Amino acid sequence: MGEEAKYLETARADRSVWLMKCPPVVSRAWQAASASSSSDAANPNPVVAKVVLSLDLLSTEEQPLQFKMELAPTNNAGNTPKSYSLNMFQDFVPMCVFSESNQGKLSCEGKVEHKFDMEPHSDNLVNYGKLCRERTQKYMVKSRQVQVLDNDHGMSMRPMPGMVGLIPSGSKEKKKQTPTKPSDVKRTRRDRTEMENIIFKLFERQPNWALKALVQETDQPEQFLKEILNDLCVYNKRGPNQGTHELKPEYKKSTGDTDVA
Repeated sequence: MGEEAKYLETARADRSVWLMKCPPVVSRAWQAASASSSSDAANPNPVVAKVVLSLDLLSTEEQPLQFKMELAPTNNAGNTPKSYSLNMFQDFVPMCVFSESNQGKLSCEGKVEHKFDMEPHSDNLVNYGKLCRERTQKYMVKSRQVQVLDNDHGMSMRPMPGMVGLIPSGSKEKKKQTPTKPSDVKRTRRDRTEMENIIFKLFERQPNWALKALVQETDQPEQFLKEILNDLCVYNKRGPNQGTHELKPEYKKSTGDTDVA
């Protein structure tokens, strides 16, 4: 902290202060009143609201205090509720209020003894409902803006060399372009006899093959490979080689004889 902020003014530290949580519409009304009073030298501290305490003196039973706040007529614009109920809470963490002047002087303005939450009073529920509907309709309206291009020749709208076919990052068409796996339509079938010889050579390299690996090795349609494998191989449904194909015994023997020859 700087030299000017080392001292704290505590002359008003014992003053009772209320802590109140108010709706944004009330806060904006008070800020507008404060801004208008700054230019009015005759009324530097305008009255923005008053608090009404209701108490039944004839009742013998102990009853909680009922607080009500009424905004000044100048702050009640449109459908803004004028009356608010103040719900008081006494069970809260002890707090104090501090302030800092433009010169950097720190002061303790008091300690919080009551905490309130504001909500529209039952007398203003109709106006509060209108205010909510107006606020909802306001944010549902999409604001459109027209931007004027400074380039009269339209150079900014012409595709530059090498940019043809590229799509802006915010367009919907880019979202549709998702990486797709090569389909069987792009793969061309080879001759059946040629494919059988290729498969025999692959099984000479290793005895067990998964269908997906064979598709990558041969670059052939999956359905076409299944037809050949059903004739030449046995599918292992269980065991250590589960999920793979291996040659039938008669083809293992024939391939062995071919190697010997």
